[in-house]
Amino acid sequence: MEIKLRVNRKSPQSLTKQITDQLIDLIDRGVMTAGTFVPSERALANTLGVARNVVRGSYEYLSKGGKLEGAGSAGRKVRAKTSRGKTTRSGAAKGKAKTTAARKKSASKKR
Repeated sequence: MEIKLRVNRKSPQSLTKQITDQLIDLIDRGVMTAGTFVPSERALANTLGVARNVVRGSYEYLSKGGKLEGAGSAGRKVRAKTSRGKTTRSGAAKGKAKTTAARKKSASKKR
C-alpha cells in the first residue's frame, strides 16, 4: 500500500509533527487499517526528502500513543483497536501480559 504524505518546510510545525498528524488522520479515517504495515523509516524518509530521524520520531510517537506496533524484523504495523476504540497490543490481547503483582505472586510461590 502506498501512502500519500506531504511535508511543508515553511510550516511552523516540525516535520515530525506533520508526518505524525497525517499518519494519525489516515489511521483514524480507516485508510490504513489494523495490520497494515507502514513504510520503513528509510523508505519514507527518502520519499519525503527528510532525515531518517524525523520519520523515526514520528513512528516512536505513534507507537507510544498506541497507533503502531512493532512486528519484529518485518517493521511496524497499525495496531488493532478494541471494542472501546482503544488500541491493544497483540500479546496483551492474547493474555500474555502479566502485571507486576502477578509476577511477584508467582515468584513468591516458587520460593
